[in-house]
Amino acid sequence: MDLNALKIFLTVAQERSFSRAAAKVHRTQPAVSQAVRRLETDLGEQLFDRSSKTGTLTEAGRMLQNYGERLIRLAEETESAVRDLRDLRRGRVLIGANEAAVHTLLPLIVRFRQQYPEIAIDVRRVPARQIPVEVQQGSLDFGALTFHPAEEGLLEVPVGSDELVLLVWPSHPLASRRQVTMEDVGREAIVAHNDPSPARERVLRLFEQHHIALQMVISLPSLDGIKRAVESKLGVAMLPRRCAITEIANRRLVAVPVTGVSRRRQVMIVCRRQHRSHAADAFLGVAQRVNETKDTKDTKGTKDTK
Repeated sequence: MDLNALKIFLTVAQERSFSRAAAKVHRTQPAVSQAVRRLETDLGEQLFDRSSKTGTLTEAGRMLQNYGERLIRLAEETESAVRDLRDLRRGRVLIGANEAAVHTLLPLIVRFRQQYPEIAIDVRRVPARQIPVEVQQGSLDFGALTFHPAEEGLLEVPVGSDELVLLVWPSHPLASRRQVTMEDVGREAIVAHNDPSPARERVLRLFEQHHIALQMVISLPSLDGIKRAVESKLGVAMLPRRCAITEIANRRLVAVPVTGVSRRRQVMIVCRRQHRSHAADAFLGVAQRVNETKDTKDTKGTKDTK
């Protein structure tokens, strides 16, 4: 249905006059009559009682007036919604991440919300291996990873770094050490995450290569549960330092680097190179600016130490 013709029909119905309607829509009367006839042809129904000089609507005309007004309102709302998306006054960014990566994403989300408070952020827990595929297929706008995906057509933007550490309670014998060995870890009861991930498998493989068996006595589904278990002295845990910033600062937990294991790892977000939403483009822009600022600070710091 031609929305312009529908608007003209609604004006005629409201004015009850083709001539007054023509003046209101700034068209000639023949153009207004032609638009109404076009609608009648499309619908196969007469919309005005031609025997009446007062622009009386037929039953079909009254029905079209009722539904037509709703159609026009819906069309206007749709146009407004699309403009809001373009102008970043609404929209949503969907991010896939595992539980540990969320802690690295939070500073970026804070920066984004400061600039675009009307855009919603939805972070969903997705296994790391599954993230690149879902981003490539478009079911996720972004994914947070600590490895370079094999999938093609993805853009990578570093957003932070982290370090795997051994978390122990303050009175633990290893808490006073500046670093511990893999053999030290092998002698401890380990509280582990039961959600498989490439990072977890890399650590397990590293210990296997050194012929050190890990005593994983407790397996839990959440990082918060793991930290509470360590605080309760049920065992120690190997987690990214950023996951326990608050507990470390409050001396509820102590982070100890592990020789051969604790090394900085890059956390990045990945997205499609093309076909992104306006909201996703805005989020990408914030991430890139944050990364550029970080690189500038890192470069300046390197020069200052020379």
